[in-house]
Amino acid sequence: MRKVKIGIIGCGNISGIYLENLTHTFTNTEVFAVSDISAERMQAAAEKYGVPNQWTSEQVLNSPDVEIIVNLTTPGDHFKFCKLALEHGKHVYVEKPLSLLPEQGHELVELAREKGLLLGGAPDTFLGAGLQTCRKLIDDGYIGQPVAATAFMLGHGHENWHPNPAFYYQAGGGPMFDMGPYYLTALVSLLGPAQTVAGMTAKSFEQRTITSQPHFGEKIDVEVPTHIAGTLRFQSGAIATMITSFDVWSSTLPPIEIYGTQGTLLVPDPNNFGGPISLRPAGATEFKEIPVVHQYAENSRGIGVSDMANCVLNGGTPRANGELTNHVLEIMHAFHESSDSGSYVELKSNCEQPRPLKTGLVKGYLE
Repeated sequence: MRKVKIGIIGCGNISGIYLENLTHTFTNTEVFAVSDISAERMQAAAEKYGVPNQWTSEQVLNSPDVEIIVNLTTPGDHFKFCKLALEHGKHVYVEKPLSLLPEQGHELVELAREKGLLLGGAPDTFLGAGLQTCRKLIDDGYIGQPVAATAFMLGHGHENWHPNPAFYYQAGGGPMFDMGPYYLTALVSLLGPAQTVAGMTAKSFEQRTITSQPHFGEKIDVEVPTHIAGTLRFQSGAIATMITSFDVWSSTLPPIEIYGTQGTLLVPDPNNFGGPISLRPAGATEFKEIPVVHQYAENSRGIGVSDMANCVLNGGTPRANGELTNHVLEIMHAFHESSDSGSYVELKSNCEQPRPLKTGLVKGYLE
């Protein structure tokens, strides 16, 4: 199989797992070049993973050999580099979110369509063994017709552990934009696209005190809502209740549950690729743990890039495609918009429910 050459722009913390998997796990990708504003980070990444080229972003974009740009820059630069990649005739895969603003996401989707290029983005955790097994259980009718769901991500923010937590409380941050993509992408992959959003938001603390190093003791002004609660109606008719929060010290709420006409499915943490799955059919007296029937239960970030590479080689649409990532972006904004306006928000974007992976796949290749 020919390997699709990848150019990575951005060698920050998240790049390590991408480099590891695109170099060693997936058989259809080859990291051909890396780029970063820090020459030290770029060199370290290239040397550790055997990448042959350390280039400026302009060199990566202009290289005739690079077919897919993997955009791992900070969120504020996502739109800029995605647009540049498309304008340079490259397919592009970006870390979450697709961009900061819905209109930017829509522009990227339209630009990719006009140029006949592939656009996609994280999260790709829904392609892991856990969520794919849940998808098969739903598709095979084990809980009947899904009628409702819950999704909860509750914690107390990043200032106690993250080395640079300020961003999470500034524009583009907050619990919905930090963790919402994982939960919403999982819900869309399991239930299909959403239709209507109703939300309420709050900011419980005007300032946060950093207790992690190297900024211990510094104060952070909180600029964004840090507790977001709301409801989504999906096009299928299912209704989901969702909470994301940086204002909760502790909780026992589950990450995701799906309720059907014939049973209940407990879904693993959508930030992970594996995790426990439990099913309780109607009439049963207890939940039963279900073994996964797919590969990629470990950290397989980059599986979405490999899926895109397969489409470059064989045609088709990537599962973690631009329409999906743009739909999730609009949903996140809709929670805030609904709270600000005091009214429901009817979503303008749409996407196809991502097609499932086959069971029992051999690692390294997707179909």
